[in-house]
Amino acid sequence: MSESNLDKILTISGKPGLFRMVAQTRTGVIAVSLNDQKKIITNLGQQINVLSEIRVFGLKEEVPLNDIFERMYQLEKGQSARMKPKASKEELESYFFEIFQDYDEERVYSSDIKKIIQWYNLLLDSDQFKFDLLKEKKPSGKEKE
Repeated sequence: MSESNLDKILTISGKPGLFRMVAQTRTGVIAVSLNDQKKIITNLGQQINVLSEIRVFGLKEEVPLNDIFERMYQLEKGQSARMKPKASKEELESYFFEIFQDYDEERVYSSDIKKIIQWYNLLLDSDQFKFDLLKEKKPSGKEKE
């Protein structure tokens, strides 16, 4: 399985979008926005989450966010998500069910799905994914000879 490098991709409380960590300081991190490439320096008061550590609640187990992104990448054939983040709650949940049938509908909110779609599109646009598209096996007529 291929993967993206989400170890250096961050969310920072109070800041929209995603950031790539450039360096760590004694009191926080220096990061660059994936949106506009602007540099930001965080402090101890800001909550920072690393995408590689985020899990999505399932009924049986929690699934790493990277696995969700890979499922989206396969579903969308390497293109942007066809579902718009501003879609209705029902549309978002229906779309997410295509990606993760076992997600916990009581603990994964439509606002979470919206964020996942936004992050997926941002990561795709900034070329962060290293997934290979899975080839669908098509039966060739020659196998029965």
